[in-house]
Amino acid sequence: MNKKSSKIFPIQFSEEELKNKLDPQSYHVLREKGTERPFTGQYYLNKETGIYECKVCGNDIFHSSKKYDSGCGWPSFTEPISPQAIEVQMDYSHFMVREEILCGQCGSHLGHRFPDGPDDKGGIRYCINSVSMDFKKE
Repeated sequence: MNKKSSKIFPIQFSEEELKNKLDPQSYHVLREKGTERPFTGQYYLNKETGIYECKVCGNDIFHSSKKYDSGCGWPSFTEPISPQAIEVQMDYSHFMVREEILCGQCGSHLGHRFPDGPDDKGGIRYCINSVSMDFKKE
């Protein structure tokens, strides 16, 4: 994977393994830093209690108690399950300046972080692609 981050991710997979493991849309988002269409992801409206995990390595990344409806069309969270669950790096693609969210274990692209979240929850919105996650009910 092309990473600009200096962090060494403990879990690594070959691209061949990932092409066999992931569907084409998930591969595009997780490995090629793509984005799913808004309002189409399977977890956008999910209200069940549980843990969202990285689809590549199974790392726990977000808890449903931190999920909220931001109206943006993607699952949104106020914070990750732990600081180590994710890696944040600057993203200057598409003539924008954003903070990209990567899985803290395997470095796969999950989505972006924005400073427009709920004020009472720290003002941060983690905007995550449904196809980058699996969900475990509690």
